[in-house]
Formats: sequence, C-alpha cells, structure tokens
Amino acid sequence: MKFADFKKEGHWPTLLAAFLYFDFSFMMWTMLGPLATEINESLTSRGFAMNDDQTATLLAVPVLAGAILRLVLGIFVDKFGPKKTALVSQMIVIATLFYGYLNAETISYDELLFVALGLGFAGASFAVALPQAGQWYPPRLQGTVLGIAGAGNIGVVIDFLFAPKIAEIWGWPSVFLVGGVLSFIVLIAYVFMAKDAPSSVYKANPKKLGDYLKLMRDRDTWWFNLFYAVSFGGFIGFANYMKVYLMNTYEPEMSAFGLNVMDEGNVKVIAGYFGALCIFAGALLRPVGGAVADKMGGVKSLYVFYGSIIVLAFVSAFVSLPFWAAIVVMFLIMANLGMANGSVFQLVPQRFGKDIGVMTGLIGMAGGLGGTALIKTFGWSQGAYEGYTAGFIIFAVMTMVAISGISLVKTRWRTTWGAVSGARI
Repeated sequence: MKFADFKKEGHWPTLLAAFLYFDFSFMMWTMLGPLATEINESLTSRGFAMNDDQTATLLAVPVLAGAILRLVLGIFVDKFGPKKTALVSQMIVIATLFYGYLNAETISYDELLFVALGLGFAGASFAVALPQAGQWYPPRLQGTVLGIAGAGNIGVVIDFLFAPKIAEIWGWPSVFLVGGVLSFIVLIAYVFMAKDAPSSVYKANPKKLGDYLKLMRDRDTWWFNLFYAVSFGGFIGFANYMKVYLMNTYEPEMSAFGLNVMDEGNVKVIAGYFGALCIFAGALLRPVGGAVADKMGGVKSLYVFYGSIIVLAFVSAFVSLPFWAAIVVMFLIMANLGMANGSVFQLVPQRFGKDIGVMTGLIGMAGGLGGTALIKTFGWSQGAYEGYTAGFIIFAVMTMVAISGISLVKTRWRTTWGAVSGARI
C-alpha cells in the first residue's frame, strides 16, 4: 500500500483526531501508576499511609472501570455515534482531572478512588476511537488504520517519563493540571477534526445485548478472553504497578544510579525512567507480535511468547536477581506480553470476523479484568509476604493455564474455521 493511495481514501482528520484522543486518554488512564509513591507520601504527611492492599486498589480501580466502561461506551457508540460518545467521555475525564488538581491538598483516600473511577472513562476510549477511525476506511486498509488509531499504548510510557519529573518540580497535583489542560486542547481539536462516517461510507449495524449474550455462549469467546486477560492484563497490570514494584524492590540501586550517572537525586524520577524503558518494549512490539503471528501462525507464536513469559516469571519468583538483571527480565516480560497481544488479535478476526466489533469489546474487557487481578495479586503478595515471589508464581501459573488452553483448541481451530480463513493459525 502506498501512502499516497492511503491519503486518497477515508478521512485523515478523523484518523488523526482518533489517534490523539486515544493516545492522550491512555496517558490519563494510567496516570496514577507513576504517581503512586508521591501520592502516598502526600497522604502520609496528613496522617493516612496507604498499605500495600490500598495502593493496589487505587491502581486497580481505573483499570477495572476502564474494562467495564469499554462495553458500555461500545453500546453508546452504536446508539449515539462515536463523536457524541467521545465528547461526553472526554468531558468526564477532564472534570475528573481538574477535580483532582483543585482538591489535591486535602483529598482523602476515598476521594482518590472516586478520581480513579473517573479516569476509567479514559481507559474506555479504545471502544470509541477505533470504530470511529475504522468506519471511514475500506476493509483492505483496516489493519493500517486501526494500527495508527490504536497506537495509544505508548501513552503510558510518556506518563512514566514525565509525570514523576513534573511532580518533583511543581508537586504531584500539577500532573493532574497538565493532564487536564492537554486533554482540553485535544478535546478542542477533536471537536473540529473528527466526524462520524456518513451513511454513504459506513452503514451502521447497532449491536443488541442479545448479540453479546450470543457470543458469550460460544466457548471460543472464553478462550480468547483468557488469552487476552493474560497478555493485555499482564501488560496493563505490570505497567500500572511497575513503579511500586521497582521502588519496593530496588530503591537503593536506583538511587545510586541516579546520583552517580544521571545527577538526579530523586529516586522516584529514576524509577519512572526504568519503568518507561520496560513498558516501552511492550507498547512498541505489539505490531511485531502481529507480524510474527502472520508469518508463523497465531497459535505457534503464542506458544513462543507465553512460554517465554512463564520462564521469565519463574526466574523473577525464585532467583534473587541483581538490579540490572531484574530490569532485563522485566523488559523481556513486557516485550513478550506486547507481542502476545498482537498475536491474539491476529487470530480474533479470523474466528469472529463478522462480530469483530462485539468481540473487541468483550475481549478488551477481559484484558482489563486480567490487569485488575494482576495488580491486586501483586499488592497482596507484597502485603502478605513482603515480596513478589507469590505474585510472579501466580502469574506464571495463569500463563501456563493459557498455554494449556492453546493445546486444547489448536487442532479444532486449524481444522474448522482456520482451514478456510486464508491465514496461518
């Protein structure tokens, strides 16, 4: 496909607006992860120190809310159109960010949970931005269009790079202010650039609740839910919990590195940089995973990626790793999780091509629920055992369950829908 041909079709302002909306929304969705330490210090100074379970809950709420709201906003997209749905959702997120900024000096833990719930609307933007961009373009361009619109995973990397530094200079509430202002600017751009596809380009086919229930009675829906709960759940769960994990485990090593190499005395900023490095691998390599799956088949590629994750998780659980080795292992875990995400979505359109919109919502929700479970599991592990061995073991076991599931379904998949799909399964 030539870029010139791509520009002649569809509606590029809408595609750019959808990309900006999703990318900035992903940043807001995961904003609490790189600020967890700073927020806890602020609460502690006012007499309330979060324990490990409360920290995990605060980080898990936006992920859980985003997972459930993906399904809700997907229904609203069918009923009211993508643009109206996105505008309302963005205004809720902006109001949440300014509420967090204006009340930061006196905010309570319960109010922070309310803020986290509001940020869940940002996590649900996936269910709006991708259909809006995709509706403008023909099937042969869907892969490229959805790849551009869906490149928002990189937003969490930007969070880890800049949020701790902004918090160091102006205080953690200023991160909410910056987020609110940026989101407002994106909202204005979205108002003028984004358009819903006219009926001459896209014929709407609204989904009913029965469509979701019908697919949930299909056993393959549950297999894909499991596979994505492990891969995307692992990615978003580790991304949100990364800074807490690094600070609890390797604070002295990061502090020494910051002072000796970067002339940076704030270890929380250094933790953000290392977190961004690991998360970057998962965000960047998702399309690579899809390409590998196209080449060798989605099933075989998931064997490779899940198998690597199992080995790396057990290494993290049972080997007392020095700091740099731990960073390498976490980098590889995130890289394999990102590529596994791409592999799962190489298979989904082959199996549920006619119901891809509904399935994207269901599988996306499962991924968010998986992320919620991982964050809570690691919080429990630290609280109960003062370490993450139990958390890594449970994650490795869940990945083993997923890889066993692939073994159970691969022959049936390859000899039924896979045989006529035209793709490597």
